Amino acid sequence: MANGLPAREAQVLAATQRPLTSIALAQKSGVPAWKTIPSWAVIGTADHAIPPAELLTMARQAHAHITMAAGAPHLSMIYDPSLVTRVILKAVKGTA
Repeated sequence: MANGLPAREAQVLAATQRPLTSIALAQKSGVPAWKTIPSWAVIGTADHAIPPAELLTMARQAHAHITMAAGAPHLSMIYDPSLVTRVILKAVKGTA
């Protein structure tokens, strides 16, 4: 998940990651927010956790504004925080 990040940073992320709670697998989520709220997606082209093609398919299904993060791993917000910040700011302006 942290491919492309410095080894030390990846070690800290691995050591501080909390396990998934079982309720996340059993609780019903209701109507997906993307059906009624505009969506934005940042897709790392070097994601090894979820293949970028799958992420792109999901983003297109949600009619998201898609930004491809060249060379970014799954943790694109850490790999390229300035790109992710720009996308967040576009989302803020796009929903204001």
